[in-house]
Amino acid sequence: MSLKTVNTALTAALLLFVLWFGTRFIVSPETIAPTFGLPSWPSGDGDGFLRLKGIRDVAGGLLLAALLLTGQRRALGTVMLVEALIPIGDMTNVLAHHGSTTAAYGVHGLTALAVIVTGLLTLHETRRTTTIAAPTPAPATR
Repeated sequence: MSLKTVNTALTAALLLFVLWFGTRFIVSPETIAPTFGLPSWPSGDGDGFLRLKGIRDVAGGLLLAALLLTGQRRALGTVMLVEALIPIGDMTNVLAHHGSTTAAYGVHGLTALAVIVTGLLTLHETRRTTTIAAPTPAPATR
């Protein structure tokens, strides 16, 4: 199995997870919110902030899908490394607010690690190789 096939499968799995998770935050934030790891949740109109998180996740997933489907492999790897900042930020936010360390590291930390590893593998797959042309012999003189 080629590295490109593995990277495609990993990327597809990650983006489907992000789309699923983000969509759940948009459609029914009250059912998915407790898994995020924060100790308390907004009340009243606060669910709008939870939907913002879902919109952010869906947009990030769609960006990865667009790069994957258009074959922009190098850009895909680079964007994955940048998008790893999202679960890293989520992890530090949960920890800073004395939330669940299990969710912080087990959900957000592992997601960040998976995105970083897949991004680096995709960049490795697309690394440019330089070939050096063999010197051409000089023409024979008479």
